[in-house]
Amino acid sequence: MRFEECTFKTINYLVRYPDGYEPGKRCPVLICIHGAGGRGGTYEQFKTHPEMSHSAKMEGFPFVTVAPICPKADGTWFDYFETLKDLIRHVVAQDYADPSRVYAMGASMGGYTTWEIAMSMPEYFAAIVPVCGGGMYWNAGRLKNVPVWAFHGKLDPTVLVEESEKMVNAVNKRGGCAKLTVYPENKHDAWNDTYSNPAVYEWMLSHRNENAKVLENEYSDNIKEFG
Repeated sequence: MRFEECTFKTINYLVRYPDGYEPGKRCPVLICIHGAGGRGGTYEQFKTHPEMSHSAKMEGFPFVTVAPICPKADGTWFDYFETLKDLIRHVVAQDYADPSRVYAMGASMGGYTTWEIAMSMPEYFAAIVPVCGGGMYWNAGRLKNVPVWAFHGKLDPTVLVEESEKMVNAVNKRGGCAKLTVYPENKHDAWNDTYSNPAVYEWMLSHRNENAKVLENEYSDNIKEFG
């Protein structure tokens, strides 16, 4: 697998290409949004972060994996939220991206951000996987057309499992399709079990974004703006 170290505005991000990738090939894109422990990290550190290390062991892993790095060690993704949204638009405009297969996954602070980024721009995502996070459940109707598979540790003392339960229930109540897997023995670390599970990635790939054809023109129009 080949890595590329990139910068968009104030955010550094790491891109990992699948084995055998050829320039211009359209691939599914997995946007991995890290938690608080990754803030202010380096490219080298993120090459071995759980978002990258578990899937690197999977034969034939097909995703172009994109890992934004929160710039400041004392910052949050919400300090850079608009830039993160622009980064996602920028990524989806690249030659490697299949606009119908863009997914977001994140844990803890990244789990909250995964929920929020999808509610802010639901038309961009084929599916999302928020891990030990939560969100504004009163806004969950915006995920009506975005499939969700959430994960949480039953014994989590940092982010209570009820946070995921509220979001999943709110999405389903508003006509969406969301499910929650609770690890009965896990505390806050629900990500290692999730990121190492091939079924999670297979589930993602079973979903495509029906808005992609409409959005392709928007991506093309925005290449100059976000490039």
